[in-house]
Amino acid sequence: MAMSRSPALREGGDRVRNAELEARIRQLTADLERADKELQSFTYSVAHDLRAPLRGLSGFSEALLEECGDRLGETGREYAERIKAASGRMGMLIDDLLQLSRVSRAEMHMGPVDLSAEVAAVAGELRSGEPGRRVRFTIAGGVRVRADRALVRILLRNLLDNAWKFTARRDDATIEFGTIPGGDAGVCCYLRDNGAGFDPAYLGKLFQPFQRLHPATEFPGTGIGLAIVQRIIERHGARAWAEGAVGGGATFYFTMSAADGPASGAVAAAGAPGDRGQGGGSAGGRRGHDEDDH
Repeated sequence: MAMSRSPALREGGDRVRNAELEARIRQLTADLERADKELQSFTYSVAHDLRAPLRGLSGFSEALLEECGDRLGETGREYAERIKAASGRMGMLIDDLLQLSRVSRAEMHMGPVDLSAEVAAVAGELRSGEPGRRVRFTIAGGVRVRADRALVRILLRNLLDNAWKFTARRDDATIEFGTIPGGDAGVCCYLRDNGAGFDPAYLGKLFQPFQRLHPATEFPGTGIGLAIVQRIIERHGARAWAEGAVGGGATFYFTMSAADGPASGAVAAAGAPGDRGQGGGSAGGRRGHDEDDH
């Protein structure tokens, strides 16, 4: 006659199995963290070591064009120009890989951050870099979150660089920063532009490294910027997503924890066109005043 185990024995067996499962999970987590650190270290080392030979390629091809250009002939000059351009593109790619590695490994310093001020500061830098462009910025005021300010600045720089780049062919370019109701997510921000947009069918590739949805001949870049954005968002325990249509612009959303106290933020450079056009708004969502372009 089979004897059933007592409740005490069953409970003891369950505790043992749970303890074994928890130990396995801890071990797998530790292994994954170690593998991730090793991969990041390898990426940083390789990217750093490639810089020196690339500088040599670029420097010697430039010297070849300057000192021997008349003896190279048209075909020779074209080859040298291609070497110089390719080494330049590779240099940009290495810089972006190093930045991706840095944002993945950097120690985080959490505190209140004024996103409105940070967006306005980056917008001023973009305008200073291309003063001939006419772009209307709309920046919501009073958007404050708890985050690492240095990483958030990199995040915003990449998102705004994208918006600036993909609106380059529009005479009525507009870039808007604001918030929408975020529910339990804290603060839900968006950055919207009326630029080239993207095919929603490729949405799954948008935040992956080296994935480009537009030819480099149309819009330059390395395809790493949005991967950097995604990594920074992940490190904040938040999420990012996007909406867009070909020729219909793009909107990038990201969540952040709400700030607990007064926020620190950059102040737009004095004299920059359209300094800090901020507007008020309700807790349910904010849209800012326009910054006139000059």
